[in-house]
This record gives sequence, C-alpha cells and structure tokens, in this order.
Amino acid sequence: MATDIIMPQLGESIAEGTVVKWLIAPGGRVEKDQSLLEVETDKVALEIPSPAAGVLTEVLVKEGETVPVGAVIARLEDAKAEPGAPVGVVNRVGGVVVRPMVRAEEGDHYSPAVRQLAREHGVDLSQVTGTGAGGRITRKDVLEFLASQRSAISPQPSVQHEAGAEEVIPFTPMRKTIAERMVKSRQTSAHVVTFFEADFSGIARFREGRQLTYLPFVINAVSRALRDMPILNSSWGDTGIILKKDIHVGIAVALEDGLLVPVVRHADRKGLVQLAKEVADLAGRARTKKLSPEEVQDGTFTITNHGGSGSLFSAPIIHQPQIAILGVGAVQKRAVVLNDAIAIRPMCYLSLAFDHRVIDGAPADQFMSKAKAYLEQSDWEKFL
Repeated sequence: MATDIIMPQLGESIAEGTVVKWLIAPGGRVEKDQSLLEVETDKVALEIPSPAAGVLTEVLVKEGETVPVGAVIARLEDAKAEPGAPVGVVNRVGGVVVRPMVRAEEGDHYSPAVRQLAREHGVDLSQVTGTGAGGRITRKDVLEFLASQRSAISPQPSVQHEAGAEEVIPFTPMRKTIAERMVKSRQTSAHVVTFFEADFSGIARFREGRQLTYLPFVINAVSRALRDMPILNSSWGDTGIILKKDIHVGIAVALEDGLLVPVVRHADRKGLVQLAKEVADLAGRARTKKLSPEEVQDGTFTITNHGGSGSLFSAPIIHQPQIAILGVGAVQKRAVVLNDAIAIRPMCYLSLAFDHRVIDGAPADQFMSKAKAYLEQSDWEKFL
C-alpha cells in the first residue's frame, strides 16, 4: 500500500512549513523512523522521521518550498505492495499529529505569503506560472515574474562587479523568522532593562568535583523568584494580564544559522542534576534538529546565557508573548569591596529585559533582588 506523507501540524499556531532538505533521494529506500526530510517553521527546525519502511516513489514538494499543513509532500510505496494498491494517510509522523489536507478550491494555488507579495507589487497571479506541487504558485515564482516584467520594460545593462567585492547570502526561513519576530517584539513591548551583579562564590565552591555548569543554578534561582513574584510569569492578553500557573523556562540555544528556545517544563519542580541533564539534552537535540514541536512551546520565561561566549552585558529582546527575559553574563573574577576590604570573587552580571506595559521598575528590581539572593545565599545541597 502506498502512503501519503503530509506536512505535519508542528504546533497549534503553525499554518505552514518549509521543506529544507530531503534526506532520502527519490527511489531510495527508507526504514521506519529513519529521518526522511528536514522541515522548518517559524518555531522550530527538525528532522521528520519516516512513519513506515518503503521506497520514496514521489517527492511532490521541492527543497525551499513552503506549503500549508496537511499538504501531501511525498509518497512512500511499500516495497512488497502491488501496483495500484490503495493510498493510506499516516496520522502521526515522529509522534507529531498530522491532519489531512483540506483541498483548496480548483485554481486556488495561492498561500497567504504569496497573496501578500502579489498585493505589495500589484501582480495579477493569474499571469504567473506555478512551479510548486500541483501547479502551486510559490514566492519564488512571483519574484521571478517581477524580475521578468522589469527586464521587459526597461532592460538594464549588465554590471560587472569586481570579483570578491561582495556576496549575497540568501535568507534561510529561520533567519527571516527571527528577523520578523525580533522587530515585532520591539514594536510590541515597552522594553526596559535593569542590571544586577551577583556573587557566585557559593556556587563555585559547590560545583567543585561536580559535573554542573552555572546554568542549572540560575534556572533554580529564577524559578524560585518566579514563584515569589508570579507577575513575571505572565503574558499580555486582550483583556488583561494572563498569569501562568506553571513555570516553563525557555533556554536560548545558538545554532549555526539562528537560534531556538527549547523549554524546560516545570523547572521549579526539578533539582540541579535533573535540570543539568535536561538542558544538555535539549541543547544537543536543538543543534541536531531532533526536537519535537512541543519542546519549543509554552515557555513562560526565557533565559539567554550570552556569557558562554565571554559577553558581560546584554539587553536581550523579549520572547513574545512573555513579558521578561534574563540575560546571564560571563562569570569572571573581579575585585569587590566586602566589609570595607577588597576581595576577589567570581562575579556575574544579570540583565532583565521586561515589558513596562505589564510591570514597573520596582517589581522588576524586586524580582532581580530575590534571584540574586537565591544565587548568593542558597544551601545548594538540598536542591541537588
């Protein structure tokens, strides 16, 4: 029996996905749960495993094409199936629920992105030839149509650039999404940043002989401070401020071509060792595109550890729809004054970017004071 592979529903708010790369060539055999293709959305980049063993007989969506959730993107044929066997639709891909495609009306090959691009440039889509699956018109088709129209109206002499003078690096879907979200966040929230400095001496002593980084301690302290001040664990709603009952801490992970924010769920219920293992696991799978969509959803507060590359200060951008994000600088030994004497201590700058629409400076500073106190004064043995 043949099986339709469809673009999975990679999260409740995801309407479409981009095929980044086919990992199996047409005609190639794939085993069940073997990675079949890479898909990227505005929330996550991940590899989709094959739901069954078989031969990839058809690839209907090319690399770089964006199609709606539910669209058929490829077909698998059971190597033992008879020709003309019925086609089945797999309802789960790698644990991700997929939904059957709702067929568009005849002749409707336009995605929302294509319609918007056409409106912006006054393009009559009926004049554009679609090269996508089933004759679907892609953004590339519209851009090529615009280029051909401009060339026909006013041909321009070719310009020879000096070799090596410049290079255009095409935007990846992830980079475009990050750019759009960062600009939107700055336009949406009233960003304010407050800075604190914490003494990590107690943490440094406790880490001796233990395979623990500083990040689990920060997550622990932040989670306790969020319990004390739940207003920081909230989001802006249409009719009021939405307080989140659960504490799900997102951890920004840098990738070669962008970043992802996997979520440590119920961070306030986990000990240091469990936090360390979970963060390492999430970060590793984020870099290898093995995260599931659920693992980058529902975060209520975000931590970005920019100090890992030596940075001391940052003014991070809030991860919408959250209302705050904590930046953690590098831990460095510095001279500080203690009891009127100069001492050398491992110090760390912490920066909290918060949405002034939701909270004012006083509660933001109270939150930071609590987090600082937890970092400096905790009996860490009981939090292992």
